[in-house]
Amino acid sequence: MDRITVDFSRALGKVKPMHSVNNGPVYKFAADQRITNIDHFKAAGIPYARTHDASFFATYGGEHIVDVNMIFTDWSKPADDPASYDFVLTDEYMRVIEAGGAKVYYRLGSKIEHWSKKYNTLPPVDFNKWAVVCEHIIRHYTEGWADGYHMDIEYWEIWNEPDLDPDDSAHKRCWGGTAKQFYELFCITYKHLKSCFPHLKIGGPACAGLKPEWLDGFFNALKENGIKPDFFSWHVYGATVEKIQGKIRLAREWLDKYGFTETESILNEWNYVKGWKDDDWIYSLKMEKSLKGSSFIAATMCMSQYEALDNLMFYDARPCGMNSLFSTDFVFERLKGYYPFYMFNQLYKLEEAVSVERDTEDVWAVGAKGDEQNVMLSYYNDDDNAPEKTVKVEFKNVENANGVRLEYYCLDEDHDCEIVREEVFTSNEFSAYIKMPIHSTYLLKIVSL
Repeated sequence: MDRITVDFSRALGKVKPMHSVNNGPVYKFAADQRITNIDHFKAAGIPYARTHDASFFATYGGEHIVDVNMIFTDWSKPADDPASYDFVLTDEYMRVIEAGGAKVYYRLGSKIEHWSKKYNTLPPVDFNKWAVVCEHIIRHYTEGWADGYHMDIEYWEIWNEPDLDPDDSAHKRCWGGTAKQFYELFCITYKHLKSCFPHLKIGGPACAGLKPEWLDGFFNALKENGIKPDFFSWHVYGATVEKIQGKIRLAREWLDKYGFTETESILNEWNYVKGWKDDDWIYSLKMEKSLKGSSFIAATMCMSQYEALDNLMFYDARPCGMNSLFSTDFVFERLKGYYPFYMFNQLYKLEEAVSVERDTEDVWAVGAKGDEQNVMLSYYNDDDNAPEKTVKVEFKNVENANGVRLEYYCLDEDHDCEIVREEVFTSNEFSAYIKMPIHSTYLLKIVSL
């Protein structure tokens, strides 16, 4: 029998934002033809929405939003002139994210370009001017410049996946220059933005992986320029929770090795991917939208809370093939992958994480306490034929003055985070026995009577 032990007397700091996403809800301020998921987005309590790849989606504003070249469209114009900028549709998208209850995490740069011809992923002609343009985008959204806003946007990320393709590649999808050129752009931009906004978090560069040679060059360039970024962002896709866990630990090791011990580690693209080609890719897309995908999400959130990771951002909440939360055509319809975000938020609202010990390989769990005492657990294995398990959840040092009610909320093929069982306990130590089919997830809420 697999066993999970939750000790509510052992507090381990705040529950971290492990249920952030890429991109915000779908919403039109004009009611005409409005199909929206904004209420579901708010109910999930999603803490941060990263803006990468937003310009792929027409309803957000398409090719007129977020990306630097979409806002500053003519590089012959002066960077300090409000007339040089087109903020209109990006303004609307930023307001939609805020209306969905999330904080904006702004990616400066361009979406990925899979096309044979590249438009916005080529190196800027003038790195210094590019940094000044980024400065004015930040001023618009945080200081009201150019009829702008005073939004609470703390994170500003420089570029996306500059390491995705090697220097000699003929098909560079995110950064058209060399690694050395990118190191220069990052250092120039970071220094300029940090001098303008010392109170904001400036970082990046949303690495596609943790490639030793590329990272070595990048981190050495930072040290040579006296730069300690506020955060280091990076990506990983895979089919096992252990792969994600290993990369989280490796990222922290790299940061500490180069003396960036105070730099946050942010994993801001991840999802279930068995392979990127042919049948493996098709299988991956189908699983992402299935119960299996939801279990992978839940298990990864549970694991990440106890690792040296500061923020976890799922890819993607934008209507697309990799959106596990909402139906692509009818975004108000929730998929199985939505519910882990809602369930984890029931712990995030409690703020204080507690100790969880696992005597199991593939049942992952996280616990938290506050007004309630909650636990989330998920049975994930990449083997679709793994057998049903009976899991014993041991609760220790439960705050229990006049009795508590243990509520079981189930996410499986037949239930969408619905309550399926209740029990009352009068002791501060007790156990729950749960039969868990493969890829099922539970939220256990301990409510005072």
